[in-house]
Amino acid sequence: MDFLKKLFGGGDKSGSRGFGGDPDGLYYYVQPRGCDEIVRVRVHRYNELSERDEGGYWAHKVIRGTKCTQGAELDLYFDANRKLTNHTVKDGSLVDATAYEAWVTRQG
Repeated sequence: MDFLKKLFGGGDKSGSRGFGGDPDGLYYYVQPRGCDEIVRVRVHRYNELSERDEGGYWAHKVIRGTKCTQGAELDLYFDANRKLTNHTVKDGSLVDATAYEAWVTRQG
């Protein structure tokens, strides 16, 4: 079971600051438009961020859940210290870890 927690995350519910055992993972939660499902999205702070010409970093994620066929696109913008400064979500919305945990609990 610990192997799965390390692979998929688990433990510390600190939102975008990563999970215990995954200090390089940034976690965000996206709810595609028209879906009850909330998808947890992981961004590796060193491997998945691209440098921007104007400074800082950005990441683009295409999101599709397993229970809903609607997709969403997430763009994240970071400063030079890899701290989130802005985001956009096409066809969905960014929600917090509490909403994600509540959704998971409802799934049984």
